[in-house]
Amino acid sequence: MTMFVDRVTIEVEAGRGGDGCVSFRREKYVPRGGPDGGDGGNGGSVVVRAAEGVDSLALLTHRKHWRASAGQPGSGARRHGASADDLLILVPPGTLVLDADAQFVLKDLTQAGDALCAARGGHGGKGNARFKTAVNQAPRTATRGGEGERRRLTFELKMIADVGLLGKPNAGKSTLLSRVSRARPEIADYPFTTKTPQLGIVQVDLDHSFVMADIPGLIEGAHEGAGLGHEFLRHVERTRVLIHLVEPVPIDGGDPVENYRMLRTELAQYDPHLAARPELVAVSKGELPGAEEAARRLAAATGQDVELFSSVTGAGLNALMRRAYQMLRQARQEARPS
Repeated sequence: MTMFVDRVTIEVEAGRGGDGCVSFRREKYVPRGGPDGGDGGNGGSVVVRAAEGVDSLALLTHRKHWRASAGQPGSGARRHGASADDLLILVPPGTLVLDADAQFVLKDLTQAGDALCAARGGHGGKGNARFKTAVNQAPRTATRGGEGERRRLTFELKMIADVGLLGKPNAGKSTLLSRVSRARPEIADYPFTTKTPQLGIVQVDLDHSFVMADIPGLIEGAHEGAGLGHEFLRHVERTRVLIHLVEPVPIDGGDPVENYRMLRTELAQYDPHLAARPELVAVSKGELPGAEEAARRLAAATGQDVELFSSVTGAGLNALMRRAYQMLRQARQEARPS
């Protein structure tokens, strides 16, 4: 299985331009042939492109230095050197490209096909044929090819999913995703079984589906980096709708309503826009005693309808997914430019 990597730093170097040529035409019966040195070719650039089918940055971890080819030098008879091909680096859609040293965003590659020229190749040098003038009929001057750009890049992958599962560790996110999609995340009865985001396609009916993400569990202090906080919050930024799962009998002995409020506070402190995102509150593990009471208390505390479901028995799963899809459709419509 391919390792999931969502942040990596590499060094890229564009190709050097080929040197211009100093040459003179020397042919029998052609007196004073003159300069005929050709130009050098351009060096290859380093291009980063988002591509379908690429789902991790793992391949970049095995190669820390990416160097494009140099342009070919010019030659006599005004023959120009060949320009080098660009070096293409493929990344998943949803990858943020940053300058690793200055820490500013170069481009957000959100869609497949989005591309960035991360380092430009050097220009080819000029051959001596370009320097011929009325007063200098036999120039012996040519220029060297330009150096290619070099820079350190940081790639940061933010998973793109329509619906994100939000909840404390052990809230039942992985089990839910495994029941409503073909995704097979790790499931166990201890916290933080999900350490990397998992994606699954939920088929609502024959014509409609959406992508749902099981993202590492959130704990108090996550906005300051506690637990897997920053990892979680970075990925949840891309989702349009959040399903907030609340465990009716928390494994830590806490109160379901207080756990819900704590997570809402963490979202708001990290990014107020996340707290304003459409949210569906659901009580998981509906087969347990006290689940219905927890749902009633959450409905009273939040002022919204709270779904109750069981991934074990399947009760309430279809209703939960249909409601999530309805909220997603509404969020898409509101996001369209008028």
